[in-house]
Amino acid sequence: MIRILLSVLLILLISCKPDSKGYEKSFDVPLMKKNEEFRLAGEYDSLVNLNKKFYRKAEEIGYEDGKALCYINLAEVNISLENYQKSQSFFSDAEAILRNSKNTIHQSKFYNVYGRFNLEMRRLDKAFEYNNEALNLIKKSGKSELKNNILFNIYLRQGTYLIQKKQFTKALEYFQKARKLDDSGLADCAIGDYIYMHKNMDSAYKYVTIAYHKANERKKDDGIALYANTIMGEYYLADKQYDKAEEVLKKALEIDNKTKRIYAYYTKYIYNDLRSVYEKKGDNDKAYFYLNAYTEAKNKNNTAILKTINKDMESFIAETKSDSEDHKKNMRWVIFLSIAGFSLLAVYAWRIINAIRRRKETLKTESEELKTRMNDKSQEDLMELGRKNDPEFLNQFKETYPELINKLLNINPNLEDSELTFCAMLKLHFTSKEIANYTLIQHRTVQQKKYRIRKRLNIPTETDIYQFFDNLD
Repeated sequence: MIRILLSVLLILLISCKPDSKGYEKSFDVPLMKKNEEFRLAGEYDSLVNLNKKFYRKAEEIGYEDGKALCYINLAEVNISLENYQKSQSFFSDAEAILRNSKNTIHQSKFYNVYGRFNLEMRRLDKAFEYNNEALNLIKKSGKSELKNNILFNIYLRQGTYLIQKKQFTKALEYFQKARKLDDSGLADCAIGDYIYMHKNMDSAYKYVTIAYHKANERKKDDGIALYANTIMGEYYLADKQYDKAEEVLKKALEIDNKTKRIYAYYTKYIYNDLRSVYEKKGDNDKAYFYLNAYTEAKNKNNTAILKTINKDMESFIAETKSDSEDHKKNMRWVIFLSIAGFSLLAVYAWRIINAIRRRKETLKTESEELKTRMNDKSQEDLMELGRKNDPEFLNQFKETYPELINKLLNINPNLEDSELTFCAMLKLHFTSKEIANYTLIQHRTVQQKKYRIRKRLNIPTETDIYQFFDNLD
């Protein structure tokens, strides 16, 4: 009799337990809204603490799908931080829970975010496959407060994947679908970026400007404003409005500094855009500065940030494990897993260090090439002044070759400016015929000047005069 009563009580308890739909308003909606708010604002600490809090709540009420949402949120933020190994770990935990779930909205969110992860791993076909799965699942779900938000992100990423597959018309259709579901400006940015890539500057300006104004109206320095200012700056750069590009990209950099705990991957692109701006404006010092800043941003993302993030993520994992496992019973497993985890981290760190070293070598080469281009441009400008017999030729030559001028004056302090100008033209390897043409004198006069310079500088007759100036520098 007692067994029958216990069985009936167990059935009643199970039947009274709310399903995932019952937790939507009390758990899913507040978690996802606040998580998105912190993610856009770049508030990494708040986002992690929020998901810790809700994970504990899901543990207390026995809501497994709620745990999965926490895992997906943390997986997504680790994608943005390019911390892919940790992201994969959270996806595995979420997948284990959702495999038996009947909630198509939760499963749809999983496949949508996991598609983005696969794109970062350069697995485009897989990304497209998972995004289609997310789209099929969301269509099966009924009306929900979460549905439109997830559907917006699915449409936006579907458009991105279709661009990668060169299906541009379909991509634009999905961007427009996303735009109808969200008025924040993100879809406008994506459309403007897409049109700008196809060199339709007028149409691109329309959508980029809409996104930019929406971001300004919101008056929030968050991920949306970061995207809008960056794409606006890139549009101005392409349109050769370099002053405006500089202004907007610097604003993007300010926002990036506030949000980089989550949007770390943006920094390097903004620095690279600013480098291009200053190259176009002819400000070589600033161009070189932002090239170095770009280099440092690439390196920092794999060092200091990953160190902090991994520490926080390990803390989260430790807390969630302790909620569901008996500490004493599984101590040996914890020790084993810790050793294995640290070993993996050590291997991962070693790979990162090697990658950073290779990247530094690449960037060093790029820096040297940039300096060479700068020097080549300076040399060409100098030669053009010489060809025009411009009065500024000598002053510019002195700035470019100060040591050579000093050495000439050490040999003969009484050299006149006209003689220094003639020496400068020899240094630049102008032929006698060219010197005669550019300075409007006879070829015979050039030969006489060469003879006089030899006397004034004590150049032996057997020494080639051009070789003398090459060796002197």
